[in-house]
Amino acid sequence: MARAATTSDAFNAIAEPQRREILLLLRAGERPVTDLAQTLGMTQPQASKHLRVLREVGLVQVRGAGKQRLYGLDARGLHPVREWLGGFEQFWNETFGRLDEYVQDLKQLPKEEPPHDADE
Repeated sequence: MARAATTSDAFNAIAEPQRREILLLLRAGERPVTDLAQTLGMTQPQASKHLRVLREVGLVQVRGAGKQRLYGLDARGLHPVREWLGGFEQFWNETFGRLDEYVQDLKQLPKEEPPHDADE
């Protein structure tokens, strides 16, 4: 069975850990492919391949600066991921709210004294 293309959407693109690392590095600003490759301990062709995938799904932009090509984050491409994750935000808020209520209820219970040894 043929493997699904990783360039179909942002979800597939960020499923690869090295691509997520590239996005984290690009949050700090534009970088050339050689810098990204060196920082991540990969070859320049490997980094270029990952950047191509990220570019195709709209997560990375590239611009020429003299002889260099600088890659930068385009976080707008993460919008579908953010929307999907947002559905879980209400779940987590409700879960933590219930946990907080439980902890507050526990604090209201009278404290039990530790058992005493019969030998004392």
